[in-house]
Amino acid sequence: MRRTITGYSNPTVKYLRSLRDKKHRRREGKFLVEGLRLLTDALESGRVPEILVMAEKRDPHSLIDALERAVDAAGGEVIETSPDILSKITGKDNPQGVAGVFAEFDTSLAALDRNSAPIWLVAQALRDPGNLGTMLRTGDALGAGGLILIDDCADPFSVEAVRASMGAVFTQGVARASWEEFIAWLRQGEGQLVAASLRDAVPYRGAPFAAPCFVMVGNESQGLPEEYEAACDLRVTMPMRGRADSLNAAVAAAVLGYEVLASLEG
Repeated sequence: MRRTITGYSNPTVKYLRSLRDKKHRRREGKFLVEGLRLLTDALESGRVPEILVMAEKRDPHSLIDALERAVDAAGGEVIETSPDILSKITGKDNPQGVAGVFAEFDTSLAALDRNSAPIWLVAQALRDPGNLGTMLRTGDALGAGGLILIDDCADPFSVEAVRASMGAVFTQGVARASWEEFIAWLRQGEGQLVAASLRDAVPYRGAPFAAPCFVMVGNESQGLPEEYEAACDLRVTMPMRGRADSLNAAVAAAVLGYEVLASLEG
């Protein structure tokens, strides 16, 4: 279906704007993605937007044509509107001319296949959507299976997290669970839980990593709770050569993830 929207007060505009808010995303089970690159990454990963919104009088582009065809073939909706209304929808002063609405993915632990990848990333109480998106992007670079979010984390489907992921939200598995749910699931099968720690830790270089390896980082300001660290199969330490006593959570996941990858491939 195709239509044109010209009014700011149109109910569809209000609906699309509402998807920038977490409670509305959760209620609708949908999320908003802005930008041709992200939408193309989604399409290449087999994800087709249910609604495609495009600015009128945009420059022609073969990738936008491909998106239109895919949405039409899937029975979705294509909407044309003014750049100003698109800006109101996305919340950006200079929108990239195209946005899409996707159904949220299954984020249950049951949807994951732990044996599909040698590395998984795990984040506990991660609050910054930028860090979350960066961890998704890092996981994609590592060839990780996905990102498991423990306890009260930022929303992986927020505009900020999706943008920071650079499309990796469409290539990485994402699961959300409480600590109790996660540790029970993990112990039902193979899986080594690893965290950076100062408690009974060994140097991260040369540590005995084993696949599938679940690399866990904690909250940006508080780190991991002591009981979570105690439950790990392996605790490793990374040297701090300067005044800083810790790394950014997403950076720590990247450094440790690449060391795990080198160890498993070596």
